[in-house]
Amino acid sequence: MIYCVVPAELADELYPKLAKYYEDDPNVKVIIDRRKSDRRAGEDRRAAEREDEEPLADVLPMDGRREQRDRRRSRIPGDFPRVDPE
Repeated sequence: MIYCVVPAELADELYPKLAKYYEDDPNVKVIIDRRKSDRRAGEDRRAAEREDEEPLADVLPMDGRREQRDRRRSRIPGDFPRVDPE
């Protein structure tokens, strides 16, 4: 589903035209944006430091690089059976 969002300020002019244009397309729905404010308008919580977090210097190794771990499953020990070329 594709939503064609029309700003409330332009709804009187654009909504009827867009609704008519997309009326035969079941994958497109024309809607009017009626939000009064942006939900994200408050303070940015990511910017504030948390008291319970360790400083980054205490977490990283001495050279400052992060440790990279291999998360792949280890290989089963043993050899593959020989394949004779024919």
